[in-house]
Amino acid sequence: MAEHSNRRVTLLCRPNKHLSPGSDPQTYWLVGSPFFPPLTVASFLRRLSSDDLRKESEELRTLILKGFEVIGALASGAGAEAQAAVDSARGLRKLLYGEEEGENRLVIGVVAAGSGELKFFVSESGKPNSLEEIDSIVEEEHLEKYVWESGCLVRCELPIKLPVYYSLKNTSDVEKEYVRATEAVVAKLRDSQAVYMLEALNKTSMDLPAPIVIRGGHLDFRADLSNIRASAEGGDNFDVNSLPCSYFSVSSKGSSGFSVENADTIQVSVLFNSLGPSSASAVPVAEYIPVQDETRLLVVDIKLDVLCYASKKLPLRHAVSRLIIPGLVDQLNALQNSILPNLLAQHPQIQPYHFSPPGVLHPVTVFYELSFGETEMKQVEVRKSLHSRLGLPFDRPLLRIANALDFSKLKNGGLVSQQKGSTLLRDVHIGIPNSGVSGGSVSLVQGSYEYFHYLQDGFNDSGWGCAYRSLQTIISWFRLQNYSSIEVPSHRQIQQILVEIGDKDPSFVGTRDWIGAIELSFVLDKLLGVTCKVINVRSGAELPEKCRELALHFETQGTPIMIGGGVLAYTLLGVDYNEASGDCAFLILDPHYTGTDDLKKIVNGGWCGWKKAVDSKGKSFFLHDKFYNLLLPQRPNMV
Repeated sequence: MAEHSNRRVTLLCRPNKHLSPGSDPQTYWLVGSPFFPPLTVASFLRRLSSDDLRKESEELRTLILKGFEVIGALASGAGAEAQAAVDSARGLRKLLYGEEEGENRLVIGVVAAGSGELKFFVSESGKPNSLEEIDSIVEEEHLEKYVWESGCLVRCELPIKLPVYYSLKNTSDVEKEYVRATEAVVAKLRDSQAVYMLEALNKTSMDLPAPIVIRGGHLDFRADLSNIRASAEGGDNFDVNSLPCSYFSVSSKGSSGFSVENADTIQVSVLFNSLGPSSASAVPVAEYIPVQDETRLLVVDIKLDVLCYASKKLPLRHAVSRLIIPGLVDQLNALQNSILPNLLAQHPQIQPYHFSPPGVLHPVTVFYELSFGETEMKQVEVRKSLHSRLGLPFDRPLLRIANALDFSKLKNGGLVSQQKGSTLLRDVHIGIPNSGVSGGSVSLVQGSYEYFHYLQDGFNDSGWGCAYRSLQTIISWFRLQNYSSIEVPSHRQIQQILVEIGDKDPSFVGTRDWIGAIELSFVLDKLLGVTCKVINVRSGAELPEKCRELALHFETQGTPIMIGGGVLAYTLLGVDYNEASGDCAFLILDPHYTGTDDLKKIVNGGWCGWKKAVDSKGKSFFLHDKFYNLLLPQRPNMV
């Protein structure tokens, strides 16, 4: 029988997508942080292995950043399911953190099978079979601010060459030698002579605090993160070993807001060969150990890349000892498990990447095998599994390497594309005046695109190239969302594709002939494997009737749309639609612009802006006597 508690659970994630009455029962791990108040849930991670907690622990150990941890479970059902969730969460924590049964408080969520009602309980330490129901559930509104106003990232990259010596007469010993080499690295990380240099990663600031050095002898590997948050508070005269992470807080959030990309980031470098101060004189010593059999040296190159979350109040030395070093050790062990089976063959090329997918408040770390391409089926299955665990859609390549966090890039909030070699304007619709539709609902393109228009790149296509330019804008959208890395094709290349697939005669290449929605769909299919939906409208007067369908497209697919009418083509970026009154407006990106890439000139000139179906003077942007085709590209079903 559950007792009632006047405590509250704080949710930093929206549980709605996990509450689906009638669906198969699912278990989710609840993720929190020792730096947050108790009973604070940052995310839900789906349990993928229902009967193998060890496998779950191995996958979650490197996926979840140090500084976050599993604090409980969410299950469907009633009392029995709640107790099962307690047992599972305690078993997982024992594997992950070495806890004994009932050692720590757990948060347990239960979704009623019929109604989908969500209730939370607490299983207190020392009372593993007792559940207290929590009466208050608070959904935090400012999620990013909650996490990043008082928190920061701590990162350490460590490339290692592991020397493995083995006898040719007994190659089975190679695995033992690899394990010994790994243990030697772990010992060096924990050694009192190890040196760690910490510095701010944000190179754009002109007022960076000086780097600091922390020696291994000052590290505390047993500190309890949840009980040391206030230990760094006090006066201004900290010694190096008392400095908090806030020492490196240099970014001013202001208009940039709180996010992973704008978070203060501390870089940690490991200096194995540094010598500490010593009053004793010493000379180098070389030790010779002869081998009995013919021996080979195998050098295994591995790269560790650990990303952690820390409270800004946390002393920097604890960030090293309780976050960075355990993270490095976990990655070493994970790589060991993957490399050992094929050590003497072609051992896998495995590398960690960090991602911040939408809907997941904290970054995650993923290991990818680089021996094959990203489209190789094994890699696809790995990403599908991760999408399932994180609750991500399966039609968006959110966990491809191109979407990994790149700490080497300077933060750029401008409108110039970050694609290599590109200087085109990007996302020019952001910040334009509203549409003027009263009480309307706005549905917009999702993600970034580049603005292609007449006369770009010194190519004169004025009067005939508008559909080509709209197609280029659409392809740029797929590039910027990392569905493909192909270059945006030129007019001639587009024409050659249409010839190659048999749609046009060879004489078509190099002409100034028009193309329309059907030709665009052929090119998108050939280049990207993208299918398109085509909507035919008999006249511009009928376009408002398609607003609901267009809004649904932007909400579910989010791709730019090409509108073709007669010899004119435009790119549609959104709709504003009042379903009750029927009033609507279309967000048009006009490829007929012939000027320079001056954002102010483009917006003020109406080359990117809202066009009312019928304005105050009774005029319409779309001609009533024109037949229109709308090309709606669909997202590929890919991860």
